[in-house]
Amino acid sequence: MVGYLFQGNSSPPPAAHGIDPVRVRLPGEGDWATVREHLVERLGETRAPIVDAMLAAGLVVGADGTPVAPDAPYVPGKFVWFHRELPAETPVPFPLEIVYRDEHIVVVDKPHFLATTPRGSHVTETALARLRRELGLPALGAAHRLDRLTAGLVLFTVRPEERGAYQGLFRERRVRKVYEAVAPYDPALVLPRTVRSRIVKERGVLAAYEVAGEPNAVSRVELLEHSAARGLGRYRLLPATGQTHQLRVHLNSLGVPILGDPLYPEVAAPVPADDFRRPLQLLARELEFTDPVTGTEHRLRSARTLQAWASYDRWAAAAQPETGR
Repeated sequence: MVGYLFQGNSSPPPAAHGIDPVRVRLPGEGDWATVREHLVERLGETRAPIVDAMLAAGLVVGADGTPVAPDAPYVPGKFVWFHRELPAETPVPFPLEIVYRDEHIVVVDKPHFLATTPRGSHVTETALARLRRELGLPALGAAHRLDRLTAGLVLFTVRPEERGAYQGLFRERRVRKVYEAVAPYDPALVLPRTVRSRIVKERGVLAAYEVAGEPNAVSRVELLEHSAARGLGRYRLLPATGQTHQLRVHLNSLGVPILGDPLYPEVAAPVPADDFRRPLQLLARELEFTDPVTGTEHRLRSARTLQAWASYDRWAAAAQPETGR
C-alpha cells in the first residue's frame, strides 16, 4: 500500500501514479477503538505491518493535512481514502496516440493489450493512468471504455464536472461508433445484415453468451472486402448498443469469429503477461458526435491498421510483438 490515507468528509487526496485513492466510509456500527484497528481488519491482518509503517511515517493524514496518530480514535460515518498497494505489472510496450485534444476532452488511439481504466491486475498500465501522468492531468476521466484487447478510439474528459455530459453521449446512444474487424470469409454469409440478440455476461465468467428473449444487443455487419486466397474478410461493424463483447459475440454467432479472439468460439488457455503477439483483430475505427459542451461536430478516425489484414503471414507467425501501427 502506498501513498496517503485521508480522513474526513472533504475532498480526497490527489491521484498518485495516475491512480485515484480508494474511498471507504467508516461503518456507523462497530467496536473498533482506532482507525488503525478498522483498517487492519478490513484489509487483512497480513497487512497490519504496512498500515503501521504508513502511520509511523506520517503517510496517514487528516482532513487538515496533519498526520493521523497510530492511536487516532475511530469516528463512525467518516470517510477515509487510501492509495492501494500497486501490483507489479508488465509494461505494455506500445504508445498511446493523441487524435484530438482541447480544454474539455482528449481522444486517443489506444493500442491492443492496454486496458482503458484500472481494474483487477491492470492498474498503472492503463490508458487512463498513463494519460494522467504523461499529460499532467490528474483529474482526467474516461467517458467510455474499450476492452483491453480491442484497439482504437477512446474519449477522456478533462474536467470532472463535465464528465457526466460526455458519458451521457454514450449512454443515450448519441455517438456514432464504427469498428473494423478481420475474420474468416464465408461466401454463403449474406451481408450486410443487422444482428439482434440478447447477450448475457455473468460476473466471474469470461465469455458472454446469447439467450432467448428480448434483444438487448444490435449490430450492423458489413463486408468491406475479402481475400479469397486467404479466406479472410475485412468487416465494418456498427453497434447500436453497447453490451459487453457484443461485436465479438455477434460475429462468432455468424460463424466468422474475429481473428485472435481468446474467448470466442472457445475460451483459450491464458498466455503470459508479456505475450503481446497475435492481438485481437478488432479496432474502434471512428467516433462521430456533437460535443455537448462546445457544440463542435467531431468525426475522429483511428490511423491504425489491423495486422492480420495488412500482413497476415506476420500476424499468423506471431514472430514479433504487435505494435498496432
